[in-house]
Amino acid sequence: MKRWILISLLAIVVVGTGVWGYKEHQDKNAILIQAENTYQRAFHDLTYHTDLLHDKIGNVLAMNSQKRLSPELAQIWRLTSEAQADVGQLPLTLLPFNKTEEFLHDIGDFSYKTAIRNLSDEPLSDEEVTMLEDLYKQSGTIKDELRKVQHTVLEENLRWMDVQLALATNDAQGDNTIIDGFETVEKSVAGFGEENNGSNIIGIADENHEFKGLNGKEISEQEAKETAKKIFNIKDEQKINMTKTGDGADVQTWMASYQDGDKNGYIDMSVKGGHPLTVMVERPVKDTKISLHEGALKANDYLKSFEFPDRELIQSSQYEKEGVYSFVASQGGVRIYPDAIQVKVALDNGDMLGMSAKDYFMNHTKRDIPETGISEEEARSSVNPDVKIQEQHMAIIENDLAEEVLTYEFLGTLGDNTYRIFINAEDGTEEKVERLKATEIKFSSAV
Repeated sequence: MKRWILISLLAIVVVGTGVWGYKEHQDKNAILIQAENTYQRAFHDLTYHTDLLHDKIGNVLAMNSQKRLSPELAQIWRLTSEAQADVGQLPLTLLPFNKTEEFLHDIGDFSYKTAIRNLSDEPLSDEEVTMLEDLYKQSGTIKDELRKVQHTVLEENLRWMDVQLALATNDAQGDNTIIDGFETVEKSVAGFGEENNGSNIIGIADENHEFKGLNGKEISEQEAKETAKKIFNIKDEQKINMTKTGDGADVQTWMASYQDGDKNGYIDMSVKGGHPLTVMVERPVKDTKISLHEGALKANDYLKSFEFPDRELIQSSQYEKEGVYSFVASQGGVRIYPDAIQVKVALDNGDMLGMSAKDYFMNHTKRDIPETGISEEEARSSVNPDVKIQEQHMAIIENDLAEEVLTYEFLGTLGDNTYRIFINAEDGTEEKVERLKATEIKFSSAV
């Protein structure tokens, strides 16, 4: 009798285990099917949006009415945003696809900035039309390559889950048609960049790369090494490795790096003048001993040591044991936002962990500050009346067309949030509204 009871119990356990295993298998399959469906939808949407994007650029080239151009360019901007979202849903994180994403971003950036300007007063230039013709050809090539991949996927019933597995396991041996297709797209876009000598969208980056703020004589490798020793706060120059950029770089720089135990660092400084453009130091940061405000004073002292002229602290944020500080240049009491510098300070002892001054040296020059067209009170009337204004400044910023404009800058609160609001000082247009992070925002923060 006991034997039959034992056999019955074992049978129940076996059956129960089988049912549980079957359910687990079914649930796993359901998740895989859902993921596969998501990938398939994103891929076919990407192909569709790229197809439409090509057609819309062609429509712009065929148009003769400036009135209709803005809505069509806005459609191009919308389509590039949707295409970028489609790419973000595909399992391509381990596949180099940055050139294609940059291409989509550049088209969107150009179409947005062109759509919002008054095309009746400032129609498309010959250079912009030529650029659109190039974009039309390039988007056509991408469209055709994606169509080939789509045809193969449908014809051979290929699965995106196999792509994810191949990328995750770095299966270079496998013959994955989808991966091969996307690598072909990426190579095509990289080819466009080589033919055009870099992105010619808008031309803003090329102008900025003039590095207007660099001055002084060219420094030698030994002089660069001495500067690196001072910044890294080390005495043994044997630990510092030096290299120099090639002739094709936007700006000639000395690159210094070193490693000492658990501390390592990197500096990129200009050959002309020996100005530090980028500084990065990595080391374990111990328990916090100085406040965020004390860290700001340290950051300001570092900028003084690098002989940066008048500057203002506009924001400070704390990330665990580190303080990050944003400064802008100041001229005659006017904040110059394009001339920005960021400094990172360790809050255990106040050491500098990082600095980025590229924006400053790209853009810094003496400005001709224009007269205001409206008063401060008139500018205040353009601010949402629910915002409680705490502070006001004059500031030069870049608007959406990358043009520098003089503005009234208002810092104020609405509910639990702090906002920075820029009002055009000539005509009262609301240029930009920025919500600041909920860390330490210092009003009257000049240091």
